[in-house]
Amino acid sequence: MSVIIPVYNCDRFLGEAIDSVLIQTYQDYEIIVIDDGSTDQTCQVLEPYRNKIQYFYQENQGSAVARNLGIKEARGELIAFLDADDFWLLPEKLGEQVNCFEQQPSLGSVHTGWRIVDEAGDKIIDVEPWGDVPNLNLESWLMYKPVKTSGMMIRQDWLEKVGGFDGELRQSHDVDLVLRLALMGCAAAWWRRVAVGYRRYQGNTTRNTQTQAKCLLKVLDKFFSHRDLPASIQQMESQVRYHTLVWIAWYQYYQGFYGEMARFLKRSLEYTPYYKVETISDWVEQFKKFSVQNRLSLDICLLTDLPEWQQLIF
Repeated sequence: MSVIIPVYNCDRFLGEAIDSVLIQTYQDYEIIVIDDGSTDQTCQVLEPYRNKIQYFYQENQGSAVARNLGIKEARGELIAFLDADDFWLLPEKLGEQVNCFEQQPSLGSVHTGWRIVDEAGDKIIDVEPWGDVPNLNLESWLMYKPVKTSGMMIRQDWLEKVGGFDGELRQSHDVDLVLRLALMGCAAAWWRRVAVGYRRYQGNTTRNTQTQAKCLLKVLDKFFSHRDLPASIQQMESQVRYHTLVWIAWYQYYQGFYGEMARFLKRSLEYTPYYKVETISDWVEQFKKFSVQNRLSLDICLLTDLPEWQQLIF
């Protein structure tokens, strides 16, 4: 078992991430830390762990490239990933995922739920994706994208088959990876426990909303450009693009980028299965749903009174 932790200027959280690995009941593992060109106190934080980790340094190239270096150096048959600002909640996390592979040898990957926490690590909400997405297959990965990198455990040979992460993607490379794995026939399953603490705070990479949106749409462009997609998957393209654009629009709204919100909602009109009035109603319902899922409040009056929203309607 190899645990790969990429880190870039995350010294204040890194120790907690490593400690959450060291307390695992399953002890047959190696910890590989890939320093992606950090300029903070990362090296000093790692000093007490030097005899417990393998450390590699690279010039800053992004977490996808860092994870690929970790995969290259890994000796384990199974690979688990942990972001430096996340942590594992349960000491049995590794052991139970390994047990899933042993019970189902055909599995290529096993995934967990996650807890969204604040900067201090206090609970905001637990996310149990299997409630809406009980089966992990190409259709569900594509439609719902229920992936959290720090909850993934994947067979090394499957990572080699697909060539690892796409190093050109600064974000959403986990979505790209699971889509490519599923397209090649990699079987995936849930370990149905909330096992990861995922921090929501100002400064983590997923807060870069513009990059995230660009990369996620690039992942879809890349995926639907495959010439050998099953006909049933090809027929999902409009539905997937519509749903993804509305989610991106909601995320832009949540971050306060109302012009970008309107831009992505307007793009969703190209793929909507509804008349325009029905589409606008669906936008509101989707915004409500996404807000509830993330335990965020949504002021419908504020939303619909925005000039950017009004311009979409008239």
